[in-house]
Amino acid sequence: MQVSYRTGYKVQERPQINSSNDAYHILLQHWKLGSIEYLEEFKVILLNTTNRVLGIVDISIGGVQGTLADPKVIFAIALKTNSSKLILAHNHPSGNTKPSNADLKITQKLKEGGKLLEIEVCDHIIVTTDRYYSFADECMM
Repeated sequence: MQVSYRTGYKVQERPQINSSNDAYHILLQHWKLGSIEYLEEFKVILLNTTNRVLGIVDISIGGVQGTLADPKVIFAIALKTNSSKLILAHNHPSGNTKPSNADLKITQKLKEGGKLLEIEVCDHIIVTTDRYYSFADECMM
């Protein structure tokens, strides 16, 4: 058995995230804006050690009031892509950016899981069409 890792791009050509605002604008480019106010979606930005974007993964699409973020799926993808860091993201169709209790719980759960795997969960961003909430900016990470 042989394991290899090869990418089809130069790392320096990938976007670099230096702030929650950078992450928000990259996320908006990859969101289906026609459904952002209708269906809740959960996405993950995969990062290398220098915060270069390796990819953005659609984890789940739910209904108006919620969606599922399965830690097994998230960390399986992170491990397969050799990611060093993650930024979690989901939208609130209501337009309210205040985190729910479920948002707080899943963030903590994924943060703890990341510690075990040495994959840093840098932020969790709640996205709407015109604004966002960053757990990191609010010192909740």
